[in-house]
Amino acid sequence: MKLNIKNMATLGVLLLLAGFANAQMVINIVNTNDVTKADSIDNTLFTVQYETKFMPDTLNPEKLQEETMMLKVGRQVSVYYSYAKYLTDSIIEVDKATGASMDMIREHLTQFSAKVSYKIYKNYPAGKVTFQDQLVMNRFICEEDNEIPKWQIHPDTATILSYTCRKATCHFKGRDYEAWFTMEIPRSEGPWKLNGLPGLILKAQDSREHYTFVCTGITQSRGSNPIMISKNNYEPISRKNLNRMYERFAADPVGYSVASAPNVTIKIHDESGREAKAPKNMPYNPIELD
Repeated sequence: MKLNIKNMATLGVLLLLAGFANAQMVINIVNTNDVTKADSIDNTLFTVQYETKFMPDTLNPEKLQEETMMLKVGRQVSVYYSYAKYLTDSIIEVDKATGASMDMIREHLTQFSAKVSYKIYKNYPAGKVTFQDQLVMNRFICEEDNEIPKWQIHPDTATILSYTCRKATCHFKGRDYEAWFTMEIPRSEGPWKLNGLPGLILKAQDSREHYTFVCTGITQSRGSNPIMISKNNYEPISRKNLNRMYERFAADPVGYSVASAPNVTIKIHDESGREAKAPKNMPYNPIELD
């Protein structure tokens, strides 16, 4: 699905691509204000890379989706988001430092495509989680309590990336999780919203294997590596209402897109580039079930 946008210099660039053969839809939205009006809220100490697999359609469990996710950990704050967006941020920081033109910045903003559009800031503000996402032209910011899972630590051990890990289990946000954490990196951090153990989580998955996170690398930061946030034009929303928005989009993605962006022309193509009929709905298997 492709969208043409009027007044692109003001709105930024929006791309909506559909892979209907896999019963999924990927939305990639960038806004130049996220670059020009972003604030530094911490400096990254180290970055953790996670290979993430998720099952968008429980009726087709063999069709797993994969995304590389990055966790930037600062002294007080962390941010978890797609590697594609991480690469974009890195390039834009160079652009800003070298005085690149806005045309060049806009081109770089569309260079990488992400399957996961949200960002999760843990302990920002203090004791809270700030969740940002965008559905078509609607930008949402959800501030929640930093809920700590009630972990049970087990005697089992394993080695991941040469780190000795301990096993822990919990029930969190409607799913049962098994996690492996290492006390050799004594930071109570992990992928997604998982945290609260006496060490970094290197691997986690829910009991149905709908969501799996595996650490594939850890990099120490050298010099300045800011954790940035932009709150420009985000609509505050509760988690309950945000979940309703996701449900509405899944029930009628094209209808939601038209209502959200009435000035956008929508043309639908399949993976081969041929014109295709609009899907009536999308499979919906959110990570948070309650």
